[in-house]
Amino acid sequence: AVPFLIRLFPSLLTKFVYLNFLAFPFFVDFRRPELLVSNTINLYLTTEPGVTVGIWHTVPSSKGAEAQGKDQHWYEEALADAHPVIIYLHGNGGTR
Repeated sequence: AVPFLIRLFPSLLTKFVYLNFLAFPFFVDFRRPELLVSNTINLYLTTEPGVTVGIWHTVPSSKGAEAQGKDQHWYEEALADAHPVIIYLHGNGGTR
């Protein structure tokens, strides 16, 4: 029955392969990363009209004491310094 259902509804295959409808870990507010990871802030990028991608910006532990209590503007300025930026793409939609 499964091959028949996939033939009729091909979108089911992508749902079960990528599991985009699951957000793991469960019951976590991804808009508040400081509860999970220290020295981190939540930001959003608009990649194209109608598409917004949520990101976390984490500063190195060497700047951890300086990052305490800072706002979004401070984190954005930290991106402009000479330190390298590492982008981690986890691959599953709906989670970070």
